[in-house]
Amino acid sequence: MLSPHSSLRSELFVSAKTATAIPARHPALRDALIQASLDPQVRSIAYVASTSVASKQVELDAAVVQHDEGRFLLDVVPARRIRDVEEKVLVQIALTELGLKRIILTAEEIRREPRYTNARFVWSYREIPVSVGLRMRILQTLLDEGSMPFGELLKSIPSERDPAPAVMALACADLLYLDLESQPLRPATIVSYRA
Repeated sequence: MLSPHSSLRSELFVSAKTATAIPARHPALRDALIQASLDPQVRSIAYVASTSVASKQVELDAAVVQHDEGRFLLDVVPARRIRDVEEKVLVQIALTELGLKRIILTAEEIRREPRYTNARFVWSYREIPVSVGLRMRILQTLLDEGSMPFGELLKSIPSERDPAPAVMALACADLLYLDLESQPLRPATIVSYRA
């Protein structure tokens, strides 16, 4: 039997880049958070539940990414809350006061291929345990050799088990990154050390 909190736990999103669990009640928001977690330009992801504007409490329920270019609110169109005009004005003032710009993501942008399928596939390996020895061999190879094709990296890692799941788990742990944008995941996909 499910506990009353199990549904809430399944709605919470956690990654190597999140400081706290982020409520992700909408699948499009969850996909946007997965993609942000695997994006090398995103440094961290935070959650801002609410803030005050002129002594009035404003519920933001916002996922905020620290990007190379600044701090941005992930404004996922299909996951937007319905707000009245006054709430919209207060939210806009709050975002301005917090110094947040919006990254507006439509369902079409989130589902853009090959990133959508690649990110979901890589993310499915996030909980795969990686031994310390295998982790060190993979990271040291990338540190010594620099970025390289996925297939070449796999051939260069001596292991009794297929190292591909470990590479994807390390991408989810923000220790390396895979080019998920330019082509479907394959041996030619570039893998880079996360400096």
